[in-house]
Amino acid sequence: MTNSILRYRVPARLIHWTMALLVLGMIPVGFLMVREGLDRSFQNFLFISHKNIGVLLLVLIFVRLIYRWRNPPVLNPAPLPKAQEFAAHATHFGLYALLLIMPLAGYVRVRAGGFPIEALDAMGIPALVPRSEALAEFAKAVHFYGSYAIAILVAMHIGAAAYHGVVRKDGIFSRMWPPVGPKA
Repeated sequence: MTNSILRYRVPARLIHWTMALLVLGMIPVGFLMVREGLDRSFQNFLFISHKNIGVLLLVLIFVRLIYRWRNPPVLNPAPLPKAQEFAAHATHFGLYALLLIMPLAGYVRVRAGGFPIEALDAMGIPALVPRSEALAEFAKAVHFYGSYAIAILVAMHIGAAAYHGVVRKDGIFSRMWPPVGPKA
């Protein structure tokens, strides 16, 4: 393959945008579901949705990592100042780390706390962690602080994408957009 590829492959773009939409939905749901004074049935719906979509995101991040490992992107180098290049790499690393940490911490918090994850329970998948209030509380704290970190990194990522797509118009945004269509 040559170094003249201008866009990510379609599977990489589809995985990216599927995860982006799910994460963008999970952030406000996560903050909303723990608010006091919500209708209990609505709050239960939010918790169930959040847990089960979290499982889906965990599967998708593993699919994404395996796909990227098996199909590394071969793109033209992006002409960026060193500080922007560092910020881009650090933000992407942080996002990948949190896309693993958040569902894992959520899983541990729920299972160690003795709560169900309906999709996994329906498939007969047993809890992989022991019931432990201390472990559940630790995972809850990781998930809580991670929620702010991922919200900040997602905002930075969206801001950088908008900057490249609207202000600089340097082709970096179009590497990932649209989700489907031919490689350019």
